[in-house]
Amino acid sequence: MRYGRGVAVEIAIIVPVFNEAENIAPLVAELVRVFAGETRPWEIVLVDDCSTDETWARIRALKSGEPRLRGLRHRRNQGQSAAVWTGLCGTEARLLCTLDGDLQNDPAELPRMLALLESELDFVSGHRVDRRDSRLRRWSSQVARAARKAALGFDFADTGCALRAFKRSSLSGVFPFNGLHRFLPILVAGNGSRCREIPVNHRPRVAGVSKYGVWNRLGRGLFDLVGVAWYQRRRLTPGDFDEAGASAT
Repeated sequence: MRYGRGVAVEIAIIVPVFNEAENIAPLVAELVRVFAGETRPWEIVLVDDCSTDETWARIRALKSGEPRLRGLRHRRNQGQSAAVWTGLCGTEARLLCTLDGDLQNDPAELPRMLALLESELDFVSGHRVDRRDSRLRRWSSQVARAARKAALGFDFADTGCALRAFKRSSLSGVFPFNGLHRFLPILVAGNGSRCREIPVNHRPRVAGVSKYGVWNRLGRGLFDLVGVAWYQRRRLTPGDFDEAGASAT
């Protein structure tokens, strides 16, 4: 993807959305305001997971007034992980950001997270320290965290937080599957990328309804954990090797 007069996009903000019609315009306006001072070429990639409300119409209407906005739409509902993957494949940007489209993630955190990538970090993930969710949802996240630590050996406090900034190179060896968005920090850390979790602001939902309950968060996450645990134990990473005829060093 090229931006403007042949200038390559450097930063892409990927937002998966499903039935978030009321939140689309405020989200885009907030992202434009947050990135107003960014000198590198950037774009917003909204991925509509075949919404049944006015989400797609709102995206198309906003596109006419904001050239840095791109809209992609699934022809059938495939889930959040598929929408994230579509966004990742739909841009060539070197630096990638993700966040949810419900306005609970604070876009103002993204410049700080991107700045951390200028050091030796490859992947920065948010930790919703003061979560604006129900007690049941917070409890299910605590259970999932304990299970992930026991099974995978990584103790990320909040892999469910969609607020992330990372280098495209950190995705080396990462493959798409339904549930990817919950395990992305672990898979990235598993390939040797340098990761850090930082506290981020979390806001209450003001419009629309949550698409997740206990089963499709906790139950499905624990089910996926079995497959990810198997992969982490069996995954291959490039090893050291010698080449015939190469000069010794």
